[in-house]
Order: sequence, then structure tokens, then C-alpha cells
Amino acid sequence: MTRKKLIRFAFLLVALGFGAWAIAGRWSQVADGFARLSWPLLAGSLVAVLAALVAGMLMWRALLADLGSPLAFTDAAKVFFVGQLGKYIPGSLWPVLAQMEMGKDLGVPRPRSAAAFFLTYPIYLASGLSVAVLTLPAFAGDSVARYAWLLLLLPVLVAGLHPRVVNGVLGFGLKVLKRPPLERPLTRRGVLTSAGWAFAGWAAYGFHLGLLVTGLGATGTQAIVLSLGAFALAWCLGFIVVVAPAGAGVREVAMVAALAPVLDGGRAIAAALCSRLVVSAGDLVCAGLAGLAARRADTVPVTADRD
Repeated sequence: MTRKKLIRFAFLLVALGFGAWAIAGRWSQVADGFARLSWPLLAGSLVAVLAALVAGMLMWRALLADLGSPLAFTDAAKVFFVGQLGKYIPGSLWPVLAQMEMGKDLGVPRPRSAAAFFLTYPIYLASGLSVAVLTLPAFAGDSVARYAWLLLLLPVLVAGLHPRVVNGVLGFGLKVLKRPPLERPLTRRGVLTSAGWAFAGWAAYGFHLGLLVTGLGATGTQAIVLSLGAFALAWCLGFIVVVAPAGAGVREVAMVAALAPVLDGGRAIAAALCSRLVVSAGDLVCAGLAGLAARRADTVPVTADRD
């Protein structure tokens, strides 16, 4: 095994270890909640999370392709999902460093990988806050009033995602770092395509939480709509409060507040904690499947066509 492969294998083991530890560490908190949920509901919730994670990968892949590095689905999945496990390791830069190194082997320049990685976050934030604005004021009301200040970020994010602004910021940053400029600028089509995948991801995440909320006793259309907005609000707030690794704790508080109209405090907390655990499990499943698929693709012999 080469040194590079050994380092990547060690990264994967450490990341998987931290991810498994995060799940195991919360099991005592969610055991009661899971006991109230049926296995079909849990399975459906996990499938919805997997769909949301795939949508996130496709959003990143669309950005990377627009910047000049299209990747096959399997290659993109391996780089994205294995790299994303780095968020469970203490320190904020592990995901982007992992994606830059794995992308390099596929011909993706490091600055381009970094640009695509960092662009996913303002797109997630802008689309997530849009979802929260469309769902929570009418259904959650005063329970989420304390988070109204987040709306001030939405016009700033939308304006900042204009390709002219993005390309100017990227160009300035690369110049400061004494790196060559990107070969291809980001286009409006790339931004809109990635935003479309982001909204698809929010819909899947909302469905995942909606299944948990329904299993814990909530009923009606309001519960489903609130689940969509609650997850989006929780993710956005958790990302902004960067002092909490992967939004730990902060997301749950926001989610409980948003679900207050349909669940009492105890069941809302159970839904938030169960959601966190199912999403973590989804991260591990996606990384494992992507790694296995990529390894299988690497080992399939190539046969020449015969006349």
C-alpha cells in the first residue's frame, strides 16, 4: 500500500470512528424516541436522508462541472461522501482538504475543488432560509420569532450568489493566496442548477423529519410543512453558529422550537435527536457505499472490443 493510500485509509478509519462515536454517544438520548417509532418509519426516514445527501452531492457536482471539472457519478460520490465524513473530526477544514486531495487524483485542480466546496454553503443557506420563510411564519408563528434575524441574511446571500460577485470574490481570494485564477468562471446556469438540487435536498430532509414527527404523534398537513421548515431552519442556524461542531445542540434547540405547534417539548426533543442520529447514519452509509462502488469500478478489468 502506497503512502498516499495509507494516509487516506487512516483518514477514513478516523472519520468513521468519530462518526460511529457520535452515533453511539447519543444512543442513550434517543433510545426512548426510537422505541416509539416503527421500523418502516425509521427505514423510510433513512431512505429520505440518503436521497437528500445524494442531492447535496449532485449540487456540488454541478458546481464543479460548471467550473470546468465534470466528474462521473461514482467518482463524484466517492470524493464528496468520503470527504464529508471529515466534519465528524474536530476541526473545520478536514472535509475540504479531503475533497481536494481525492479530487486531484481525478484531475480536479485543488483551487477548483475548494471553490466548489465553499460555494455549496451559501447556496445551502440561501435555499434553506427561503424554505424556512415559506413554511414557518404561517405555521410556527411566535415559536420561531426569536430567529427572525436570520431573514436579514437572505437578500445578502441571494445578491452574493450572482456569478459576477462570486467570480470577483474567488478571483480576489486566489490572487491573495498567489494562486492562478480559475480557468472557467461560474455561470448563472451553474448557480441555478446547484440551487435546484439544494431545494430537492431540503424536500427530502423535510420528508425524513416528517416521518419521525408523524411517528411520534403529530398529524395533519401542518406537521409535514413544519418538518420541512424546521429542518431547514435548524441546519442554517447550526451552520452559522460555528462554535458548535456540525451544529451540535444548536440545531436541536431550533428544531424543537419550530415543531412546538405540533409536538410537546419531550416528543419534539425526541424527534430532533432521532433526526440527528438518522442523518449521521446516512453519512456513514453514503460514504461506505460510495467507497465500495469506486473500489469495485477500479478493480473491474477493461476488455478491448472485438470486431
